[in-house]
Amino acid sequence: MADAVTSQTLIDGERLAIMKFTNISDGTGETAVTKVNVANLASSGSGKACTGVIVNKITSVCHGLEVRMYWDASTDVPFFLSTINTNYENDFSSIGGITNNSGTGKNGNIVFSTADASSGDTYTVVLEMVKTYS
Repeated sequence: MADAVTSQTLIDGERLAIMKFTNISDGTGETAVTKVNVANLASSGSGKACTGVIVNKITSVCHGLEVRMYWDASTDVPFFLSTINTNYENDFSSIGGITNNSGTGKNGNIVFSTADASSGDTYTVVLEMVKTYS
């Protein structure tokens, strides 16, 4: 059996993307699962492909497990931790958002891993992101 997960794109506009992710764990958890694949986001009005995102806001609710968010690269770089039994509403827009500072193998994607998962543990994460283009 595997965790029951969903990914939902709420908005995918020229500038802004908002996505919602949920997990109901069976205890196995997730390891480096791609949640935001920038190649799947809509192109700009001029046809440029989305090559990355800047995370402006993170809203998360975790029950019984924690969610670790990483910039996907040859060595994934952590950028946010939503800890066990917490509710977070973080707005990073006043500082320009959380930018991707990963190095070699950087592809613009975001991956999640969970820790301390037991059967019945859950999370919901909503990411508000500003899209960047090549």
